[in-house]
Amino acid sequence: MQVSLLSVSIGAAILFAIAEFAGWRRNNRRDVDDVGFMPWRGIALASAAVAFFAFAFWLTRK
Repeated sequence: MQVSLLSVSIGAAILFAIAEFAGWRRNNRRDVDDVGFMPWRGIALASAAVAFFAFAFWLTRK
């Protein structure tokens, strides 16, 4: 259980980094009309929350 919670936390942190990078690319795009459809801010927020809680639960199980 401990290893799986830690791996969930790491995976969510990686997803957070990818979503933040994608959001940064969206904000700095050349074609203003090419907006895309992915809610990168929401994905980053949800993955940060999952990473935080999975890491906290991993710490309490130790």
